[in-house]
Amino acid sequence: MTTGAPPATTSTAPTGRQVWTRTRGLALAAVLILAAAVAMAAVRSTARHGELDPRSADPYGSRAVAELLGQRGVSTRVVTTLDAARSAAGPDTTLLVAVPDRLTHRQQTHLRTATAASGGRTVLVAAGSWSVERLAPGVTADPAVSGDSTLAPHCALPEARRAGTADTGGVRYTTTHLDADSCYPSERLATLLRIPAASGDGDTVVLGAPDILYNERLDEQGNASLALQLLGSRPHLVWYLPSLSDASGARTGDQKDFFDLLPSGWLWATVQLFVAAALAAFWRARRFGPLVAEKLPVAIRASETTEGRARLYRKANARDRAADALRSATRTRLAPLLGIPAAQAHTPEALLPALSARLTGDGQTLHPLLFGPPPGDDAALIALTDQLDTLEREVRRS
Repeated sequence: MTTGAPPATTSTAPTGRQVWTRTRGLALAAVLILAAAVAMAAVRSTARHGELDPRSADPYGSRAVAELLGQRGVSTRVVTTLDAARSAAGPDTTLLVAVPDRLTHRQQTHLRTATAASGGRTVLVAAGSWSVERLAPGVTADPAVSGDSTLAPHCALPEARRAGTADTGGVRYTTTHLDADSCYPSERLATLLRIPAASGDGDTVVLGAPDILYNERLDEQGNASLALQLLGSRPHLVWYLPSLSDASGARTGDQKDFFDLLPSGWLWATVQLFVAAALAAFWRARRFGPLVAEKLPVAIRASETTEGRARLYRKANARDRAADALRSATRTRLAPLLGIPAAQAHTPEALLPALSARLTGDGQTLHPLLFGPPPGDDAALIALTDQLDTLEREVRRS
């Protein structure tokens, strides 16, 4: 069987306009997300500038505490290296560690060795599970933080009883030290612990949240009273702000891995996102019930409907459906021309012998042409269309 001349080459590659039309929504979404991220980073960097720095007058700085301590004769000195913090530890010094979780495990061990027998006070601010077990052995941080910010003392610690209610809600702790003062409990877990030293007059204070040290929160509740009593028990206060550029941290081999750098609660947030995505997919995939036939407000030409369906097939890369539709329509039109009942038009055993008897030439290509697999690309689909048209014309002329 002769199927005619090869079809003319037709370009199936999308044009630049089509590519832009398909991707402009994603590009706009990416630009909006990037702009929102930049804006949020700018706002947060402005709001948190100088956080817990006794030299900063920003809302989250701690200059107000340092000024009040200075009026009471307590000197404040800021250090940013581990060596300076270790050398400053002594019986007449309170060492405040602003961000304990920023220290590596080796730095924490060295700092604990220097403060354990110094006879002074060590204050750990919002120490998490990464640091608290080394800086305050026998203390464990609970994975769940306090749900309330303002808490009552409920303990016998004189500083806490005089201060009263304070904003200590944050990390919650448990301890194995029987002589420890457990204050400001949240669901029976303390947010402030005072652990006396094994020997001497020193002690370690673990504070679950830094709120009582912030400039903007100092005048609320009993925050100022609690902060001044905890930091003013010795004539000297050394304020340790761990720095990422500290050489002692660069020499260690126990740097945090990727998951340690993620904020707490990231796992539950990820699970919530997956649940939300599953619910959204279920909502979008819900059944709308059976179709309801209704009259169209205007008459649509068959050619427009065919062209619209073809565009949908092309957009979805549904070459298999398009090829099935073309072959089925060709077989339906060939059946009455060959004298075959319409019910047998799609049966190879009935259609192919009648078609071979009608045409001259090799009929081995009829089966893959009318009942073969779907084309592999758009060019093969176009070639299939031309071959089906040629076959139908030959049957009509025979």
